[in-house]
Amino acid sequence: MFDFLSEYDVLGAFWTNVQLTVYSAIGSLIWGTILAGMRVSPVPVMRAFSTAYINVFRNTPLTVLIVATSLGLNSTLGVTLGGEDFDQMGFRLAVLGFIVYTSTFVCESLRAGINTVPVGQAEAARALGLGFSQVLGIVVLPQAFRSVVAPLASVLIALTKNTTVAAAIGVDEAALLMDEMIEIESQALFLITLVIAFGFVVLTLPTGLLLGWVAKKVAVKR
Repeated sequence: MFDFLSEYDVLGAFWTNVQLTVYSAIGSLIWGTILAGMRVSPVPVMRAFSTAYINVFRNTPLTVLIVATSLGLNSTLGVTLGGEDFDQMGFRLAVLGFIVYTSTFVCESLRAGINTVPVGQAEAARALGLGFSQVLGIVVLPQAFRSVVAPLASVLIALTKNTTVAAAIGVDEAALLMDEMIEIESQALFLITLVIAFGFVVLTLPTGLLLGWVAKKVAVKR
C-alpha cells in the first residue's frame, strides 16, 4: 500500500524542514531577544523602531515575506546570501524570511516575560550601579526566559509547521514533495496526505511535550 513511497525521498524532505526550523529558531531567538531589549529600552528611537518592526512584520502574511525574499532580494537586488546553487540560495532566503517573521512573536513572548519580573529587582540592580544592558542581561532576561518557555515552545511548533511555506520559492521540503507526489500519484491522495501529516505530528508533538516539561521545571515561583 505504501510501496510507492520508496520512490520519493520523504525523509530527506522532512530533514529539510528540520533544518529550516533549527536555523530559523536560532536566528529568531537572537533577533527576537534584541527586539525585546529595544522594546523596553529607555531610548525612544529604539522603542519606536522595535514597535514599528513588530507591527509591520507580525501583521504581514508569512507567504508574502517568503516570496518577497526571493523576488525582492534575489530577483531584483541580486542578493544570494552566499548560496552556490538555486536550492542552497532558496534555503537561505527562506530562513531569512522565517527569522524576520518569527522573531516578532519571540519578542512579544519575551516582553511578556519581562513584565513578570518584579520592578523592584531592576530598581535594586540600578541602585547598585548597573546600566540598562547589565540589568536586562543579568537580572531581567534570565527570569523572563524561564517564565516564557511554554509560549516559546508554541512559537517553535508554529515555526515547524510554517516551514511548509518555503515551498512557495521552490525549497525541497515536505510540502513541495507532497505537491509533486499528489500530481504523479493522484490515486493515493489520502495516503500521501496521511504520511505528510503524520510526519509533522512526529516533529511537533515530542517538541511540545518536552518543552512543556521543561517549562514546569524551570518556572519561576512567585
